[in-house]
Amino acid sequence: MKKKILILDDKESIARILNIYLASEFECIYFDNPIKGIHWLQSGGAPDLIISDIRMPEMRGDEFLSYLKNNELFKSIPVIILSGEDSSSERIRLLSEGADDFIIKPFNPLELKIRVKKILN
Repeated sequence: MKKKILILDDKESIARILNIYLASEFECIYFDNPIKGIHWLQSGGAPDLIISDIRMPEMRGDEFLSYLKNNELFKSIPVIILSGEDSSSERIRLLSEGADDFIIKPFNPLELKIRVKKILN
């Protein structure tokens, strides 16, 4: 049975790229904002890993990360943050707040796939 990855990004093109590289080994579920992701989690969705953009409308990725890590049901789900900003202080903050990895956009999909596998194995 394939492990599930929840992808949250307001740009569908990013989700398509991730799906191309990950779908052969993982089941990918995509939502264009964290609010939809939260509803899916609350309705029983159970991903093995979450990949979330940081800058999204309605709810930012760091707010979503905070929600997850402060919720007993979801705090153990590993999270990879994607960001278009290469800010060392933001990386440090998000990693200290519970993100398992932080990847700068644009990213190499093969590198991301290796990082996913390392977290899930």
